[in-house]
Amino acid sequence: MHDVDIDNHKSLIILYTFMKRDEVTIIKLVGPTFVKNRREERSIMEGRETESRIRGGGGGGYRLAASRLACEDILFCIDVDPESLLEMKNTSVTGRPFTRLESIKQAILLFINAKLAINPDHRFAYFALAKSPFWLKKEFSSEVDSAIAAFRGINVDSSAAGHADLTHLFRVANHEAKKSRAQNRILRVILLYCRSSVAPHHQWPTNQKLFTLDVIYLHDKPGPDNCPQKVYDGLVDALEQVSEYEGYIFESGQGLIRVLFRHMCLLLSHPQQRCVQDDIDIPKSLTKKSPVVEPAPADQECVTVSSQ
Repeated sequence: MHDVDIDNHKSLIILYTFMKRDEVTIIKLVGPTFVKNRREERSIMEGRETESRIRGGGGGGYRLAASRLACEDILFCIDVDPESLLEMKNTSVTGRPFTRLESIKQAILLFINAKLAINPDHRFAYFALAKSPFWLKKEFSSEVDSAIAAFRGINVDSSAAGHADLTHLFRVANHEAKKSRAQNRILRVILLYCRSSVAPHHQWPTNQKLFTLDVIYLHDKPGPDNCPQKVYDGLVDALEQVSEYEGYIFESGQGLIRVLFRHMCLLLSHPQQRCVQDDIDIPKSLTKKSPVVEPAPADQECVTVSSQ
């Protein structure tokens, strides 16, 4: 793998000409800096060369160490507790509300198609979480049809209520992560959890971090019969204990599919290329700004136009 020498590439130079009466001002954009004259341009370039030599580049300019992100093996773990059948606020074309489970399936398909558009070498496998996790489809695959086949095997487990043990999931993920590493890949687990009053538990050593854990938590509003904050805290503890890279956790009690989709899109970010979650500033607010009305010049006559 070779270093990238930025100075060997031709820089894009844009000339802007501003006309004001009989005066012509030419501003040349070099990199991020506006240069108004030759002296300023020379000073800037000398400063760059000095900084380059300070960084040990000699006269060769800036050098960026080239690196490649590892392809991902992503293991989805879908909660099949009876709470996964609770209805969202969105409805289908027939007017029937979508359940959490149906929305999760749509979100996973959205994720897979987008992830493969970024890099077709990513692979996916599927788990379900009842009292303990179990395989839906064990072989990692880059085929979207593999996800659809896995979804056909999902059955909601009415006996899963009141118990959620993640220990087996972490053991399986640890084993699969070793196989991924042998192929120069990394493993990530995406847990989609739906229980508002049952905090997951696990037993796992703090010194084993071979995979990254992401969590999306769909829950009810807080009430006397549930405690989503306690559940959320338990999920955060699990994430921090097992994640190799920065793991993300998102929650929603709004029952809106678009919120679930937005969270899933944020998980498209590669674990090796992430900022800490507290620094995420996307998506940006799309609040409509009122147009700015410029006042008319004082010497300009204002003409009132009648609508009649």
